[in-house]
Amino acid sequence: MTGNMDQSPANGIDTSETTALTPENSNISESTFHRVRELIIRGKLAPGSRIVEADLADRLGVSRTPIRAALHRLRQEGYILIALGNASKARLSVAPLTQDDARELYRIVGHLEGLAARSTAQLEPKARAEIVQKLTELNDGLRKLVESRVSDPNRIFDLDMNFHQAIVDASAGPRLRAIHSAIKPQAERYWRLYASAILDQLGISVGEHLLIIQSIGDGDSDGAERSVLMNWQNGAERLSRVIETHGERGSW
Repeated sequence: MTGNMDQSPANGIDTSETTALTPENSNISESTFHRVRELIIRGKLAPGSRIVEADLADRLGVSRTPIRAALHRLRQEGYILIALGNASKARLSVAPLTQDDARELYRIVGHLEGLAARSTAQLEPKARAEIVQKLTELNDGLRKLVESRVSDPNRIFDLDMNFHQAIVDASAGPRLRAIHSAIKPQAERYWRLYASAILDQLGISVGEHLLIIQSIGDGDSDGAERSVLMNWQNGAERLSRVIETHGERGSW
């Protein structure tokens, strides 16, 4: 896509920015970015659906300037795609959910969290004991849901997300945190849209978490990294089978 096409108002995607950057404008742009991203993550903007800048501005009650800035960032992070529409006009759409994309995302997140797990396993014994206790409590919450056969996707998601985030928060540096926070929500899109078909395999993930906890508790950095990678790799395979059965979302 050429720069001229991206900037042409006729295409409905004007990427020029003339508004002076002030703290207030910056806060609005940041808030708008997170609001639009949340709509995509939660499926409120469905995979493959077209994005119209003016409609989105009306929906969120903001001007088109912060919407434009948000869409630009979301394109950079892979949440939104740009393609040619009718009469060679550029259009924006929400990125589809596909098997290949899921595998790549899960692999990336697995490596990022694997690095964090390696660092966490290298913490001092007291700090390791504290994180092991926290991880055990979270995983016990998941185990109880499995044993009670309670299907509560939101509760399961929160416990699982907090488990993995606790490992990152325990030791990751600012660069790793920034990359992780940018990429992890894209994996969340898959979980939310395919969750109901994966819940029956939750017990397997609980067992994989036990290996992570044990490795961190033992100070086994290699084992901690390896067990986190295995959890994400196996999760990618479980998700891939579900997508194979239920189909990709938003592909064209």
